[in-house]
Amino acid sequence: MSQIKNFKHIIFSFSLLFFISCATTIDLNKDNKNNILEGLTSNNPSYKSLDALLYVDIESQTMLHIKKGTVLKKYDISSSVYGTGSIANSLKTPLGKHEIYKKIGDKLPVNAILKGRVWNGAIATIIKDPIDTDYDHVTSRIMWLDGLELGKNKGDGIDSRDRYIYIHGTAEEGLIGKPASDGCIRMYNRDVLELYDLVEEQTQVWIY
Repeated sequence: MSQIKNFKHIIFSFSLLFFISCATTIDLNKDNKNNILEGLTSNNPSYKSLDALLYVDIESQTMLHIKKGTVLKKYDISSSVYGTGSIANSLKTPLGKHEIYKKIGDKLPVNAILKGRVWNGAIATIIKDPIDTDYDHVTSRIMWLDGLELGKNKGDGIDSRDRYIYIHGTAEEGLIGKPASDGCIRMYNRDVLELYDLVEEQTQVWIY
């Protein structure tokens, strides 16, 4: 009988530890999202008036999908390994306000490789390990960004649209969560498929 009691005690302790661990993880994720939102609110509270907004936080390498001031979901992303900036050919991720100029990739299969925004039938092999390859494949879907701030991300030599800055899927999924791109915003392929269907062209995208 004592062995049965001891066994039940062990099972109860393990279950309690598992529950606490899961609860802590959820709370940490919630706190991280709230901290990002607090920073956005202090910098530009006007976001609450937008019907929809994608907010890219470079420091945390995350993107919030916000609708009328409410966060619908947080995505892990990768911005440029070269840092932030708007100069043409710098391979840096531009800061500031943008909008989705064009969505490309309707009904393409997951992991489809787009070259020059066209699919020629190639499917990417997804790398789950944190390996930086010689390729910067654009996969699954493209949300092409257009800068909204003249002199910052719009205009000669600094134009985000002319620089082909996208939100897109990547073959290097093992690097998501840290700077790794050549200027664009990378996402997990499953995430970019989901987000692509949830946002419209002209949805604003703020990168800070």
